[in-house]
Amino acid sequence: MNDPLPLTRLDVLRFLERVQVRDLERTRRWIADEERRENERLRREERRPPEPEWLIQYGLNRRNVDVVHRGDCWAAAKSGRCHPASKEQVVEALQNHVEPCGFCRPDTDLGF
Repeated sequence: MNDPLPLTRLDVLRFLERVQVRDLERTRRWIADEERRENERLRREERRPPEPEWLIQYGLNRRNVDVVHRGDCWAAAKSGRCHPASKEQVVEALQNHVEPCGFCRPDTDLGF
């Protein structure tokens, strides 16, 4: 039977160094992965089109305008039937008695 030689303090310290180097390399990989994900998120955000200033919500048949919203309205986001609109389109819709959103009040912003 071959008995292993007893470990010296130097052997233990070299083992500890290998473990720490391995851990450091793993941590650096994690950092690189996170930096890559953050850069990808920033690129997606830069490419995202700007939020529209105004929205028109169409009815189920997509011909009738039901409601007009400001671009940042949370209620418009929930409806799923809104499309970007110009200020002129929203003003025209309000002049034609289309309902303004009761939450974001685009009519107030436009002076109606």
